[in-house]
Amino acid sequence: MKEWWVQVGLLSVPLLAVYLHIPPPKLSPALLSWRSSGGYFTYKDQNIFYRDSTGAVGSSDIVVLLHGFPTSSYDWCKIWEGLTQRFHRVIALDFVGFGFSDKPRPHRYSIFEQASIVEGLVRHLGLHHQRINLLSHDYGDTVAQELLHRSLQSLMLCLLFVEAVCGRCRFHLIAQACIAPRAISRLCSTSRQRPLRNNRFLFSILQYINQRKKHRDRWVGALMSTSVPLHLIYGPLDPVNPHPEFLQLYKKVLPMSTVSVLDDHISHYPQLEDPTGFLNAYLNFINSF
Repeated sequence: MKEWWVQVGLLSVPLLAVYLHIPPPKLSPALLSWRSSGGYFTYKDQNIFYRDSTGAVGSSDIVVLLHGFPTSSYDWCKIWEGLTQRFHRVIALDFVGFGFSDKPRPHRYSIFEQASIVEGLVRHLGLHHQRINLLSHDYGDTVAQELLHRSLQSLMLCLLFVEAVCGRCRFHLIAQACIAPRAISRLCSTSRQRPLRNNRFLFSILQYINQRKKHRDRWVGALMSTSVPLHLIYGPLDPVNPHPEFLQLYKKVLPMSTVSVLDDHISHYPQLEDPTGFLNAYLNFINSF
């Protein structure tokens, strides 16, 4: 028996060494195109990838898209063209640690930092005095909630500034997971990191689950206190936010929010699973004002 384990060990070591030296997979043509159509800005020595498309003529509306875990801004690829037909500017970024943005290690990843990065991008693009619509998903929902909390804090300090900048923002939440958080167990699809070499990296990224629990009052409180229009797009087959419990809780906690429920077979990524239905639901909400 002892000799058997020795043989297994001797065989495993070279196999593991080979695995760890396998070069990362090549990017697909679609991802290469996505990256080439974007750019980078610097936030505290970190290179942050973003896309910024000019769209509809005659519209001044701007939408910023906040992606989920464990993916990237590419989550919005199927509705990007549709959004450019409605909005003057369509902007998306890869949060630090995701997609084509830097993945510093060691690093204390936090929702607060991601929110500051979004604010930094808005300033970088010279849009900090413009009205901005936020369209968020999963992890990005919590970032949107932190941004909403900050706008509420600013409202108490400087009413005129917020009325001009944030007072009419519209937050559009997809599968709001802060109320009923669940974890997803894989790295972002555009990351070029290897799982066995990145246990600490993954653990650091996943701290957002604990942050949601710790700061629940802050972030759910921001939703409950705001007069900003809220809307939820929901896929009933979502395993992260199961039906009907999640929808019942959401409506109870946020009765002022409107809701769009998609077809029964739509799950956690409605913008990818049903881009037409999703886009119609979103534009109906936006066009109702």
